[in-house]
Amino acid sequence: MSDLYDVVISGGGMVGMSLAIALARQGMSVAVIDKTNLSAQVQPAFDGRVSAVAYGSKCILDSIGAWAGMTAEAQPILDIRVVDGDRPFFLHYDHKEAGDVPLGYIVENRYIRAALQQAASLLPTLTLLDNQSPASIERDDVSVTLCLHSGQNLRCRLLVAADGKTSTIRSMVGIDALEWAYGQTAIVCTIAHEKPHHGLAQERFLPAGPFAVLPMQGNRSSLVWVEPEDRIPLYLELSEEEFVQEIQERVGNYLGTIQTVGPRFTYPLSLMHAKSYISHRVALIGDAAHAIHPIAGQGVNLGFRDVGVLSELIGERFRLGLDIGGDDVLASYQQWRRFDNVTMLAVTDGLNRLFGVNLLPVQLMRGFGLWAVGKMPPLKRFLMRHAMGLVGDLPKIIKENHWH
Repeated sequence: MSDLYDVVISGGGMVGMSLAIALARQGMSVAVIDKTNLSAQVQPAFDGRVSAVAYGSKCILDSIGAWAGMTAEAQPILDIRVVDGDRPFFLHYDHKEAGDVPLGYIVENRYIRAALQQAASLLPTLTLLDNQSPASIERDDVSVTLCLHSGQNLRCRLLVAADGKTSTIRSMVGIDALEWAYGQTAIVCTIAHEKPHHGLAQERFLPAGPFAVLPMQGNRSSLVWVEPEDRIPLYLELSEEEFVQEIQERVGNYLGTIQTVGPRFTYPLSLMHAKSYISHRVALIGDAAHAIHPIAGQGVNLGFRDVGVLSELIGERFRLGLDIGGDDVLASYQQWRRFDNVTMLAVTDGLNRLFGVNLLPVQLMRGFGLWAVGKMPPLKRFLMRHAMGLVGDLPKIIKENHWH
């Protein structure tokens, strides 16, 4: 005997939970399964990262009723400064040039998860099943059944994989992915500093990899420090004093004296792109479909845009009483999202390679490029709007909540 839902989502992280809420708010019956304990996801030790929530993604979270639950923890990004190593060239984005709204917000992942779980708990047609993992999938013309290791079967019209870079569902339905490891690892930690950051996010491109200082609430910032993976043990073994000294050298003096708060987390970096985002009655979203280098802070925003598009396409079908998991609706989803995702994948990969080259002609070209963008207001404004998630074929959920 199986429980019947409109949609089952495997993966209750930030992207999967956002989709579940967006669909349940339109009246669909939705089940979310997650292999971890959902209450563990909001503990500080589960995930030390922050997300740069682009302005467009904030519009999505706002419209599904989840933004209010994280706004107290969200630090507006008012300026972005991109610097090439120790050279004098830099690019500066000021939110005043982009319509006087923040370029985005830095929010700790645990607070995003907590706000989403809170919003989900208020929806009667949304069922959350944690500590559950998929064992097998059976599909016919009209439905798909997800069999769980616990013995429970969930039948639905559409199964969505939001279960991350190493997606079990993607493997089960036989979708191949293009993957490569960068040989880089990101060290992530939080620092407290003497001087205020004034909402400035700074990214320095160093030969070893990018070094980002992301403003958090209060006099705190999150560091994303990328190094070749073989050097990571050296940095993790440093005493607190030596570690802070390494950070201070990279950050400079604009924040005054600094100290670290909490543990050091590490995340190996790799690229992954699924050869297809769809299979019969199955759709991939977020990191299950595409995982990119964090160099531009856009990974989770691509996932939120997947949510905006898929919830719009399915919602239209649902209201008309049509099949929400049909091949045609899934083909529309793939076509709509692929260009944006592939573009961002290529840009982040290219930037990482470009800034990793230490040859003088390349350094001069990079410096000139940063300087030139700053001197071309229309191009600069376009790049700012792109970073804000306001460029391209946007879903209605962003358009309707935006200040056009």
